[in-house]
Amino acid sequence: MLKNIHFLVFLLVGFVTTPTLSHAQGHNVTAKFSTDSLDIEIGESVNVTLSLSDKLNGSAVLNFTYDDKQEGSTEYIEPLEGIVVSGEHIKWTVVIKGKQAGHTILGVNSSSPEIRDIEKTFIRIDIVHNSVLVIVNAVIGWIYFVAWSVSFYPQVYINWKRKSVVGLNFDFLCYNITGFLAYGFFNVGMYWVDEVQNQYFKEHPRGINPVQLNDVIFTLHAVFVTILTIIQCIVYEKGGQKVSKICIALVTGAWLFALASLVVTLTHTITWLTYLYYFSYIKLGVTLIKYIPQAYMNFRRKSTDGWSIGNVLLDFTGGSLSLLQMFLLSYNSDDWGSIFGDPTKFGLGVFSVLFDILFIAQHYCLYKTRGYYERIEDYRIQVSTSELSSIKL
Repeated sequence: MLKNIHFLVFLLVGFVTTPTLSHAQGHNVTAKFSTDSLDIEIGESVNVTLSLSDKLNGSAVLNFTYDDKQEGSTEYIEPLEGIVVSGEHIKWTVVIKGKQAGHTILGVNSSSPEIRDIEKTFIRIDIVHNSVLVIVNAVIGWIYFVAWSVSFYPQVYINWKRKSVVGLNFDFLCYNITGFLAYGFFNVGMYWVDEVQNQYFKEHPRGINPVQLNDVIFTLHAVFVTILTIIQCIVYEKGGQKVSKICIALVTGAWLFALASLVVTLTHTITWLTYLYYFSYIKLGVTLIKYIPQAYMNFRRKSTDGWSIGNVLLDFTGGSLSLLQMFLLSYNSDDWGSIFGDPTKFGLGVFSVLFDILFIAQHYCLYKTRGYYERIEDYRIQVSTSELSSIKL
């Protein structure tokens, strides 16, 4: 009888204590800021909330970190004191005050093992000279997005109106479709493929996906309109124009490189993220050379007839505003390294704008349209009306 009583007591104690122990072992608490990003002016103070998902079983100390430093201070915001966590309190107000223009990431570390995934608790903070410029830059961004998106249609319209694509260089179109397809693969993969995003954030734990929805929409739209223009080249008068052997060789080489890289990726030698980066390199290479054939063709024909100046003007508007935005962003955050420290994007932007200026000069100054054309070596060159009238039959 006594043994039975002991056994029942043992079962009762086990029944009571087991849930408690399980709760203690499986008690996972997370910390979260009320916002993921913040724009503040120098001298401005903003309140954000730091909260825990549940109360802790014990006490803890939460210390703030800056960028990748686990302790210390930052030159961009006023230093913050640590928070002692105890009792029922699970929410605190954190006052962030801008001190110097720049960028920083405010994070948290914890002395308690109960708080899990603490490295995911952070805020990206941009300290700026003037918050109005933040709005101005956003407006500029949408303007050049629209300008670049609309820039494809003047060429489509002029082709339709003339029922001819004479004057539009086919190498330019071939490079363009290659570049936009490559850029499209990169953008779609970065924005929609979970495995690629996981690989990116593994390399950049506190980074931001560089591809946004408007990038994807722009690229898909560009591919569509470029294909439409290529169809026009098939249907309308071509005047003997064709894609050059150099262009065919370069484009074929680019796609063979992409195919070989795909095989390497499928064998798990490189990641899908690295594979998509290769497509971005193809896009960069295309941007460097795609305008050259059209400019040279205009020079040989001594005319821009058939090449839409509307396309050029809109592209020039978009490119110029993009460069202006880069300078305003750098000034507002004292982040000139984003331009001159990594000159690729800036250099490509300047390169495109310079070609637009060349096309504008060709159209309005060097080769004004004055009359008719005669075909020479598969191109049409301009012959003025006065020259035609002087010909004796």
